[in-house]
Amino acid sequence: MKHIIKKGTDSSKPSLLLLHGTGGNENDLLPLANMIDPEATVLSVRGNILENGMPRFFRRLAEGVFDENDLIFRTQELHDFLDEASEKYDLDRGNIVAVGYSNGANIAASLLFHYKNALKGAILHHPMVPRRGIELPELSGTEVFLAAGKNDPICPASESEELKSLLLKANAHVEMHWENSGHQLTLSEVEAAREWYARRF
Repeated sequence: MKHIIKKGTDSSKPSLLLLHGTGGNENDLLPLANMIDPEATVLSVRGNILENGMPRFFRRLAEGVFDENDLIFRTQELHDFLDEASEKYDLDRGNIVAVGYSNGANIAASLLFHYKNALKGAILHHPMVPRRGIELPELSGTEVFLAAGKNDPICPASESEELKSLLLKANAHVEMHWENSGHQLTLSEVEAAREWYARRF
């Protein structure tokens, strides 16, 4: 997978896995990583799917309707990539925190839904429920920050609440942050994520 690696100054910190939204690339969330933890190693990945020329992490059939088979395949692809990148770049595989927005948050949530210990934690900006009707792995010790917009036309508030309850049921520790806005990524939710990260890691 096309990616950027930026080695941090403190190897005891989590590595930040950056996952962009639809149409983004591996450079998009670098300023976020710098805000959240300037000392951390950063691994920023570009999605392998193109939708009308726009990079994504998995296919969709329509707005808000995921191609489930592709989602499962691409989640495994990302999981395998993390295993390989951890060896190649000497990262602690058990200490990776994902930072994802929209489509990137969805693939990060999908990692949590499919693999035990895939991530130490996740900052999910405007995610949806990746899959329904499956049993999640045991997520004790996994820290999740969920940021959602009360007026998000792509990801309704009920979707965010459902994702939160599914993660809690799997014993993840979840903190919810609401914005009175739509699907856009706001500075105030990034600042809230930074404060959460500082408390948890």
